[in-house]
Amino acid sequence: MEKYPFIEQREGDKIIRIFEEAIDPNELIWHQDREDRTIKVIEANGWGYQLDNQLPLALKDGQELFIPRMIYHRVIKGDGPLIVEIIKISEHNNERSFK
Repeated sequence: MEKYPFIEQREGDKIIRIFEEAIDPNELIWHQDREDRTIKVIEANGWGYQLDNQLPLALKDGQELFIPRMIYHRVIKGDGPLIVEIIKISEHNNERSFK
């Protein structure tokens, strides 16, 4: 089983991911996702993100980001926990999915 650098909670149709303050920054690797997704930042606490070939940007509470499928990206460690809501978008019918 693959180990991820976050805790994932499901609340009905929502996926909530928590990256804890104590995480080793070396665990926050560049990666790609298989589907488009929208990320809603619940708590940013100084964390950032970076898309491939772009400069890092600070995350802000309440911010929504679109991450295209198969684009390399990463999160950058902040000063407290990072809490985000993940909304996956199905590639077959382009509908939003929380699965």
